[in-house]
Amino acid sequence: MKILVVCQYYYPEPFRITDICESLAEKGHEVTVLTGLPNYPEGEILQPYRYGNKRKEIINDVNVIRCYEIGRGKSKVKLFLNYFSYASSATHKALFMKEQYDVIFVNQLSPIMMGIPAIAYKWKYKKKILLYCLDLWPDSLAAGGIKPNSLIYKLFYKISKWIYSSADLILISSSMFKDYFSEVLKLDEASIRHLPQYAEDLFTVDLLQNTTLNKINRNFDFVFAGNIGDMQSVETIIRAANELKNMSNITFHIIGDGSKFENCKKLVDQMQIDSIQFYGRRPVDEMPKYYAMADAMLVTLKKNNTLSLTLPGKVQSYMAAGKPIIGAIDGETRIIIEKANCGYTCEAENHEELAKIIKTFCINNESELLGKNAQNFYFENFSKEKFMTTLETALFDMEDK
Repeated sequence: MKILVVCQYYYPEPFRITDICESLAEKGHEVTVLTGLPNYPEGEILQPYRYGNKRKEIINDVNVIRCYEIGRGKSKVKLFLNYFSYASSATHKALFMKEQYDVIFVNQLSPIMMGIPAIAYKWKYKKKILLYCLDLWPDSLAAGGIKPNSLIYKLFYKISKWIYSSADLILISSSMFKDYFSEVLKLDEASIRHLPQYAEDLFTVDLLQNTTLNKINRNFDFVFAGNIGDMQSVETIIRAANELKNMSNITFHIIGDGSKFENCKKLVDQMQIDSIQFYGRRPVDEMPKYYAMADAMLVTLKKNNTLSLTLPGKVQSYMAAGKPIIGAIDGETRIIIEKANCGYTCEAENHEELAKIIKTFCINNESELLGKNAQNFYFENFSKEKFMTTLETALFDMEDK
């Protein structure tokens, strides 16, 4: 099967779509990705991709076509320019593609506009679209501070409904998305199926198992890994660390980068916290060693109704690695952690409660049991094999018979 994948983000940007495409290629499919120029999360186009360079690549048997876009920068203006520049250039590219594909697969994060090039290709070649929804629009705008009664929000409500309605099948990464699609966007539930994310194979290797469980001095290491932006509320971890200053046996490790990275470092300096270490963005193949140092992994999000519907992909990675999870988070993620009995949770942005459950975790010393629960739940519900089988079946269903 010849698959056209549309997604604004791709390697070397740290998104799971790269692994999905390479896995499809390993299964014998011909995969072409219509993507942008790498600039996430730094905000600037990476040097090797500037001035028209590397617009076509073959990476691990995946054909990668890169479209012009403006770097996302650090401001909301630059971010919107980034969104629209990719949508317009990729749409132009899609309309003039000579090669025909059997099916279109949209890996839809933010922005929703990345689905427009797929619709253009669908119109021209009469092919079907499978859309995998990881971010809800237009409510992702509300989570970012755009008021629901504003003209911008109302405009993107119409755009979002048009894009979702143009898909022949929608796969959702969180079960809670289904109510939003049916009740808010008024879409037919028959066209919506649940497909939770998985973790890449490198997170399931034995190296990650229980490497910190038998510490002699019982120091405790807590690791946050991922984007450090407004939505992730890493500040909650910092404020919790400030509450735990008197516990000298606790260290927090923050791995990642993003729009709030420098602000978080400044906050640590202002509070004079010695227990937090920043590592910046690290390559994905280095992540196992950072996971291995953790007694527990941390997940936080802003307190927001829309964000509470999501299940961040890092949760599956944490579980696959056999690590307990401590979260200041609401909604779907909290339900999953509690259902798996693999950690402790409190409400989003509540740094005082986060500090308390971290302290409780240290006192109870349940790292091994909770870690095993996490990994067992992962393989029962989120394995890569299940994901790829479901996705491949859905793509075959989209193919013209």
